[in-house]
Amino acid sequence: MTDRDGMDDIEASRAPLLEHLIELRSRLIKGLVAFVIAFCITFYFAEDIYAYLTQPLANALADDPSRRLIYTALQETFFTYIKVAMFAALCLSFPVIAGQLWMFVAPGLYRDERGAFLPFLLATPILFFLGASLVFYFIMPMATEFFLGFETTGGDGALPIQLEAKVNEYLSLVMTLIFAFGLAFQLPVLLILMGRVGLVSSAALAKQRKYAIVGAFAAAAILTPPDPISQVGLGIPIILLYEISIIGVRLIEKKRDEKRAAETGGEAA
Repeated sequence: MTDRDGMDDIEASRAPLLEHLIELRSRLIKGLVAFVIAFCITFYFAEDIYAYLTQPLANALADDPSRRLIYTALQETFFTYIKVAMFAALCLSFPVIAGQLWMFVAPGLYRDERGAFLPFLLATPILFFLGASLVFYFIMPMATEFFLGFETTGGDGALPIQLEAKVNEYLSLVMTLIFAFGLAFQLPVLLILMGRVGLVSSAALAKQRKYAIVGAFAAAAILTPPDPISQVGLGIPIILLYEISIIGVRLIEKKRDEKRAAETGGEAA
């Protein structure tokens, strides 16, 4: 091969790479535009969204109309609303962002690979929504009651202890729990995908069950606030999702064995 031929090969390989990079940039820009548009919408309703997120605390303090949320820095509420808007915008624009990434990756996959990955792509936001719903409608009300139980009325020379929650700290708590539960609910997607490509097996997952239980509660202790309600509320769903993952991997292995047996039978015939 001459030097000229080598240069031609390099130029030929460089052209597809540049085309892929240009397409990736285009997809990322479209996803960013979707996020910015969603942010403009959610920032307009940021106060309403934050009021919705504070509903578990408002319900717990409904008997005392004098209770309130406070902020101690001049800009605190403004930046809290920005965080609320960004959080809501990310959730709102995620289908568009995921769709753009999928349209970038899908042409490089075989038809059966696209059919295999698409259900997992669709399941990801659904599972995240389920985890977020569990936090908001079950864990947060229970955790709020638990934390409010540490208030004291004082008396006999002792000062009362009363909650004066800050707006940004409350938002950080809610977002941490939502992200923790949302990410934990992706466990079946991760393990079933690993099972599909042969990185794990149902037998190995079942054998490691006792370690998974310990790991689930260890992860719950790290990802959630230091209260038993949040930790148990996350640990138990992780264990259930792990069991669902074992069943999913087992079904994939069964279909793989049936397909292999059919191919073997057809070759033998």
